[in-house]
Amino acid sequence: MSAANDPGGGGLVLPSNEDFSLEGQTAIVTGGSQGIGRAIADGLARAGARMVIADLAGAQEAATRYPGGIGVTADVSDPGDIDAMVDTAIEATGRVDILVNNAGMFTSIPMRRFDEIPVEEWRQVNEINVIGTFLGCRAVVPHMRRGGGGRIVNITSGTVFRGVPLLLHYVASKGAVLALTRALARELGNDNILVNSVAPGFTISDGVKENPSDVDYDHVSAISIAARTLKRDQFPEDLVAAAVFLCSPGASFVTGQTIVIDGGQYFH
Repeated sequence: MSAANDPGGGGLVLPSNEDFSLEGQTAIVTGGSQGIGRAIADGLARAGARMVIADLAGAQEAATRYPGGIGVTADVSDPGDIDAMVDTAIEATGRVDILVNNAGMFTSIPMRRFDEIPVEEWRQVNEINVIGTFLGCRAVVPHMRRGGGGRIVNITSGTVFRGVPLLLHYVASKGAVLALTRALARELGNDNILVNSVAPGFTISDGVKENPSDVDYDHVSAISIAARTLKRDQFPEDLVAAAVFLCSPGASFVTGQTIVIDGGQYFH
């Protein structure tokens, strides 16, 4: 290896295709049948990963998009479903290298003052967004340890940094995911399991387009665009490269970090 490519030689290290290849790896994406999850799954598959798509609906159909793709119907807040999801991946491929915890509750949540939020709704949001993330991590880590390492990418939210009102339970849940990411990264570092997160801004996803609630998302989008440095809507495809990078060999010294992708609405 020349000094130009030797990390210990003080020279310039140039990336190669191998730095971003996921050939031979198995990746699980929760909430992967549509929206942000589907876009990230597409990116991981293009990088060479074999895909396991987990979702409440449409997982089997979505998995047909990928060579050797596997679809699993799963509720991420159900420990039995999550264990079965990982068992299916292991039985089919013998390994789990990547987990993207994308499944979450957002578009069905009505915006309202914090003192009007029902306790049961608060519990439901946190069961899906926080406990679902915890269960996914808990299920894959033993297999990643046996395999010598792995990558976990949790999808949090830019709302955590901006203090968005009228969605306190959602913002609190995504803040918990961010904190979980940092603490788990510290706990799993010696196992070569890297844990990072991606924090999107308001994204025009399938869920937003098909939103059943009474929230005026056109208005939300306009507010978001006005606050951004880059004056346009955000789409799931805007998140893909960062998520794939965090799963790739090129990110082998990155853990406990959060990449905010919101067109420059928040700087940190």
